[in-house]
Amino acid sequence: MIENVFAGLGLAETHADLLRNVVSLRVSQDLFDDLSDEPADWNAAVALELATKPPFFTSPLPVIDRPFEDARWNDAIGYPFRHWMRSRYSDGSFGVWYGADAIETTVHETVHHWRNGLLRDAGFTQPGIRIERKIYRVRCDAALVDLRPAVTAFPLLVDPADYTLTWQIGAKLHREGHPGLVSKSARCDGEVFALLNPRLLSAPRQVCLLAYVTTGAGVAVEREPGRVWLTL
Repeated sequence: MIENVFAGLGLAETHADLLRNVVSLRVSQDLFDDLSDEPADWNAAVALELATKPPFFTSPLPVIDRPFEDARWNDAIGYPFRHWMRSRYSDGSFGVWYGADAIETTVHETVHHWRNGLLRDAGFTQPGIRIERKIYRVRCDAALVDLRPAVTAFPLLVDPADYTLTWQIGAKLHREGHPGLVSKSARCDGEVFALLNPRLLSAPRQVCLLAYVTTGAGVAVEREPGRVWLTL
């Protein structure tokens, strides 16, 4: 079947920003809040650490390569290439970076995997469970295999649960050195991008913060704390 999928397919020249949705925190945890109830004491502890701790990062080009920029790149781009896991186009033997055409597409995709994967496996099905996420805009410059024309003839490409065919496709592209692919989303009327080479991604920029909260009927998505933006 896989040979038939690729018959007649072309490449999609992609020079655009893609949206990446990752787990994050809206407010970082203070490392010293268990030592005292006074914020002034926390600030003093931070100052002491900075004054006595040896530097852990030195760059010959500090304007171009700074720790925060490096952290942003790792968060938005590098993580899936170092931490391989099973996904639609990988059986877990190599890394795949996923992006989408719109924030809404990333929400549909990640809500599905959060609710039907992590939460269900852990036995957490009650309302009120919350997770915070961050949306990045990432530049992609690549000629991607375009699976969109094949979706109608091969519905397994967008099957909600069966990854048999898509694993074969991902393995073939990875083995042959292709940069990645673009296809239809299996969760909504959007498009998803699967990249196999981090060098084709650049310039990560934060777009917004989101929060997912389980309800009795599904998941409420907030862009501002306490205000529902989308319900799935």
